[in-house]
Amino acid sequence: MLKIKYFFQQSWLLIVASFLFGLLIAAANAAWQERILQNEEDKFNNLARQMLPDANDFETAVENIEVDIGKGKKKLTSVKRALSTDDRCIGWAFKCEGSGFADRIKLVLAVDAGFDQIRGYGVLSSNETPGFGDQIKLSFYRNQFIGAPVEELMLSKVGDATEIDSEIVAISGATVSSRAVVDIINQFLPQVKDQIMKKGLIGNGG
Repeated sequence: MLKIKYFFQQSWLLIVASFLFGLLIAAANAAWQERILQNEEDKFNNLARQMLPDANDFETAVENIEVDIGKGKKKLTSVKRALSTDDRCIGWAFKCEGSGFADRIKLVLAVDAGFDQIRGYGVLSSNETPGFGDQIKLSFYRNQFIGAPVEELMLSKVGDATEIDSEIVAISGATVSSRAVVDIINQFLPQVKDQIMKKGLIGNGG
């Protein structure tokens, strides 16, 4: 009992300071949350427009699609419809994410209007190893996905990176990060497409 009393006598200032700093951090986070979300939304639109350059606007088509990412875990994503100047659908874009080598990798993935071909991906956030895993942001790797069919992608350590097909050649020295991108896309693409079809937005109902 004396030890506990002594502990509180000696550490009360630290406890109070920790509590106050915690409150300040929570308040700052709440105050900046709207700005953080807006910045992420702006980055999403910028990345999506790079992959769908003919898009005049992006509108939310389906919200909160549940994606099974394995091991009993699920993620929610919302799909945006890319519209031309005459309001025709020219593609779709949505966020997807999964585990990388160092941390979570968050992508913006774009596909064509029929959900048949990948239009590319952009990196929304990533902390992969500089000079190795962070090469997933570079065009020589990302270009392999542009025009690839919406079907299961396969990662290969060798092959022709200029040939557009379902085989993706890994980044030398960064196989884990390369596989992470392929796995993320393989997890999200079929499940999102299935939900879009069920809504009648593509396929027979599109």
